[in-house]
Amino acid sequence: MKKAVILVGGKQYIATEKETLRVDLLPAGTKELELDALLVIDGDKTTVGTPVVKGVKVSAKVKTPEVKGDKVRNIRYKAKKRVHTETGHRQKYTEIEIVKIG
Repeated sequence: MKKAVILVGGKQYIATEKETLRVDLLPAGTKELELDALLVIDGDKTTVGTPVVKGVKVSAKVKTPEVKGDKVRNIRYKAKKRVHTETGHRQKYTEIEIVKIG
C-alpha cells in the first residue's frame, strides 16, 4: 500500500489511495487537485524528497466543497463581577478524495 505526505494549504497530511481527507477550505470552483509528494512510503521502500519527490504526483478530487467542523466554544467568566460571555466558532473545511499516488 502506497502512502504519501502531501502539502495542502500550508499543512501536511498523510494520504493513501481512496482515502478521504478534510483540508482547509479551498477556493470556490476547485474540482481536481494535482499535489506534490514530500515523502512516499511504498512497502519497505521510503523516498524522501528535497523538498519534493521527483516524478511523483498525487491526484485528488473534491468530494464536498464546504463542510463545517465541530463547534468550539469559548467562555469568559469572572466570579462576583457579573461578567459572562460565550462565543462559538465552526471552521470550514473541504473534503477531498485521493484518487492516485504515482
